[in-house]
Amino acid sequence: MQIEERLKDLKDKINLKVPAGIIVSQVEFEGPELVIYTDDPKKFADEADLVKMLARDLRKRIVVRPTILEDPDRAINEINAVVPENAGITDIFFDPDTGEVLIEAEKPGVVIGKNGITLREITKHIGWTPKVVRTPPIESSTVKQVRQFLRSVNDERKIFLRTIGRRIHREITSKDQWVRVTTLGCCREVGRAAFLLTTPESRILIDCGEKPDSNNSTPYLYVPEIHPISQLDAVVLTHAHLDHCALVPLLYKYGFEGPVYSTPPTRDLAVLLQLDYLEVVAKEDRKIPYNSIDIKNYIKHSLTLNYGSVTDIAPDIKLTFHNAGHILGSAIAHFHLGDGLYNIAFTGDFNYGKSRLFNPATNNFPRLETLFMESTYGGQGNNQPARSEAEEKLYETVNRIIERKGKVIIPAFAVGRSQEVMLALEEGIRKEKIPNIKIYLDGMIKEATAIHTTYPEYLNSDLRNLIFREGTNPFLAPCFTAVDSSELRDKVINGDPCVIISTSGMMNGGPVIEYLSQLAGIEENALIFVGYQADGTLGRRIQKGWREIPTGRRETILINMEIITIDGFSGHSDRRQLMAYIAQLQPRPEKIFTIHGDENNTIDLASSIYKRYHIETHSPMNLETFRMI
Repeated sequence: MQIEERLKDLKDKINLKVPAGIIVSQVEFEGPELVIYTDDPKKFADEADLVKMLARDLRKRIVVRPTILEDPDRAINEINAVVPENAGITDIFFDPDTGEVLIEAEKPGVVIGKNGITLREITKHIGWTPKVVRTPPIESSTVKQVRQFLRSVNDERKIFLRTIGRRIHREITSKDQWVRVTTLGCCREVGRAAFLLTTPESRILIDCGEKPDSNNSTPYLYVPEIHPISQLDAVVLTHAHLDHCALVPLLYKYGFEGPVYSTPPTRDLAVLLQLDYLEVVAKEDRKIPYNSIDIKNYIKHSLTLNYGSVTDIAPDIKLTFHNAGHILGSAIAHFHLGDGLYNIAFTGDFNYGKSRLFNPATNNFPRLETLFMESTYGGQGNNQPARSEAEEKLYETVNRIIERKGKVIIPAFAVGRSQEVMLALEEGIRKEKIPNIKIYLDGMIKEATAIHTTYPEYLNSDLRNLIFREGTNPFLAPCFTAVDSSELRDKVINGDPCVIISTSGMMNGGPVIEYLSQLAGIEENALIFVGYQADGTLGRRIQKGWREIPTGRRETILINMEIITIDGFSGHSDRRQLMAYIAQLQPRPEKIFTIHGDENNTIDLASSIYKRYHIETHSPMNLETFRMI
């Protein structure tokens, strides 16, 4: 059946199901959604469960859009009349191409209302389809720019969504049934994550990252299995760390014109880190892989999904994101292939322990035959201390260094680790476990934290309760000061004892190098590692005991400061958690592939899982293809 015939058939089915008096003027595939155009959006809104019923019966994501729209000026008045004043509406934007009105508010829940009642009232009064987003309590320039850019390309987005929608819902032509995964990176190594999932109908790329400080820094994007890149159906992005997302814009340079699926915070964080990545590469005189236009192309083609939303991304593939517990918006990508044919999940990086930021990774799926799981700490003995122990050691160390009038430098990833340490230190000050000292944030940490405050619904339940019910947002605590100028950085270096959290986490560059060069020679100071240091990085060399660090300017940094490693703050599952995850995984898969870890760790974890749980396991190498069915 051709697309036009399918749409006509769907329209007929919808007309049979909607109450008399509701006119469906048109139906159209737009991206993964089936859009119903009607002259009667108010009547649709009156039927509270109608859209849910249609979505269930048609097995599609349904959106209702009006064919006739209220004048925006009058619509604004209607919105303000319906929405309680305490919602704190800060912006209203109308998109005539989609019939949607974007309402930005400090309290989105008030705009939505109990069980969506206020949103339905808005639709009844104005016809436009309301969408609600949160006003960031800390303004994020990245979030603002992404939203503004998406508004500016509305016309192009509409054409793109209709093209992709028809591609997703095209007719299945092959009579063969098979599922294959090709490993394009991240096997028996940490970094350059990239996996190709293929069926007779579809080709999906999962992640596309770089490998820090390596001659082989990019995935195998030139092999025949992935070419032509323009024919990929979609890219699925598990999270925003550069070893998973850095090279997504490069795909558009190579001719890809399809969608990239991620959670909303993953999209925003990826843009932040990709722009910074270009600056770092340029400063290091390396070949710049793409430019800002390619990042804009990525934004224009991005499609965001929340956890638990089942979505068609190809004729025979449905995608669902689940919480991975690693960083903001990180997701386990679960693929349902065919009509119940096969189910496969990629964990990305995940944490099966509760942290200050996130709930533990999801371990329950409707069906699961194969799992690709990270193995960063998969080796025997790769166990981390409890988070409480790590925090007590952090408090003890900070107290000791401050007491001797020293300064503490903590190199940390801008996304994830920085916020974990911030929350631990804020509580330490609030509960008087450490003195009320200044904590300076340098690099992208402030901006990454602002994005965290934009999406509190992705944080764990304790932190959400603290923010929403108790009215305490620890990210806004007065102990934190963002370093936003070289003058302030100089004052910090020459000022009173303090804690400095700075990027980059592995000391590959960034402002942490400036602090190191100025403070490393003073023995009262300390450098605290709270995160994984990959082989070949400056952080790893210092951790191993290097005390003379060449800077590349024919100068050497002499290190007299105390060097401390505090394990337990990792966003990755340790060995115990990885094994516990498999023990409690429901349902238990038939096959497990251990990836994203060095050779010994992936092999050891695969062997241990097989011995304990009798599941078929593999520690794949790059450039292997595995047939699942």
